[in-house]
Amino acid sequence: MSASAADSQVSQAPAPSSRRRADKRLMAGVALSHTPDWVTLAFDRPRLALSSAVVNGGLRHCRRWLNLRVDGAAVHIAESPATTVARLCQQQGWAGDTQGMMTAASMNSLRIRRARVCGEDLAVLVTTGLANARRAGDRAEYLALGDLSPTPGTINLAIVTSARLDPAVMVDITITATEAKAAALQDLGIRSPVSGAIATGTGTDAIAVFSGPGPTQVLYGGKHTLFGQQLARLVMAAIVDSVQQQGSVDQCPPHRSALDEDDSVRHVL
Repeated sequence: MSASAADSQVSQAPAPSSRRRADKRLMAGVALSHTPDWVTLAFDRPRLALSSAVVNGGLRHCRRWLNLRVDGAAVHIAESPATTVARLCQQQGWAGDTQGMMTAASMNSLRIRRARVCGEDLAVLVTTGLANARRAGDRAEYLALGDLSPTPGTINLAIVTSARLDPAVMVDITITATEAKAAALQDLGIRSPVSGAIATGTGTDAIAVFSGPGPTQVLYGGKHTLFGQQLARLVMAAIVDSVQQQGSVDQCPPHRSALDEDDSVRHVL
């Protein structure tokens, strides 16, 4: 969710003991927790992240990613997103910088899709809400640069890898993932209520890309590369399964994939 949309939500962080919590290891150095109110990734060390998150977005290091469910029906500002996220972190005992997204979508829409690419881990996490579906270039409802949008419904994406990423590759990965999101909505036949054309996203989507510790470095993340191919397939699978509420929440890759065993494709990272 964008900063303008999140600012228009009334959001109260859940009490620490109010919801059942599921904890697991996503990959080395990354712990996953989720409840009906939020999903979070905790990193064992600060990770470089590129994100449009409403709290601590931009290019920066962080110790945690949070996707928090808020009240999509609320239209008045109760508090800033940063205050909401800070209170939840304090209640949960989470230390370190947290990168926070917000959504009115149900956490039942959470889907996690993973792969091994040339020996490196790659995971995509998504929650989806489509009440706010739009096609890029649709007529805008808010015409001033500071206008706030209270419309709920968003697609929040997090991309995590064990491989090392520099900022330029993170931008490349963001482009590939965004194109894959648009392709998934096209396959699903999701249309914009404004233009009636195939939607390319929602008006308040957010994305985060997290670098790993390496030592392997991804040099390119576009559509000609194996990394870009696998990333796009994971994003499309996660979004389709999330929207259609199908498949398990988390699907792990085999211990070894054919790609791991094919030395001819190792150079593409």
